[in-house]
Amino acid sequence: EALTAFWTFLKSEFSEENVEFWLACEDFKKTKSSTKIASKAQKIYSDFIQADAPKEINIDFHTKNDISQNISDPTLSCFDAAQSSIYCLMAKDSFPRFLKSEAYKELVKKHQERNQKRWLPFL
Repeated sequence: EALTAFWTFLKSEFSEENVEFWLACEDFKKTKSSTKIASKAQKIYSDFIQADAPKEINIDFHTKNDISQNISDPTLSCFDAAQSSIYCLMAKDSFPRFLKSEAYKELVKKHQERNQKRWLPFL
């Protein structure tokens, strides 16, 4: 529920590609099959990394270049630097704004009401 609220907030700021990329990387790191590693890596690359990708993330030239050079033989850690960079960007920029947003306030209110209802019968 919190992830959905954060995602919705990022959509309102036109930066949902950051959380989508981070989640895609988390899924990618759980991949066991070498053929699936290659296909998932290519999908992440084409969706988020390559120039003019539909959900292009904002990462530095060196990180993007390293990924581009190694995408033909990807490893489970090939997106780690980019994922870390995007995580830091969200942690320092997007998430603090989310914590001040109406979406977050509504989430907290709903959670508090749900917890209060859960404990009321025992009072």
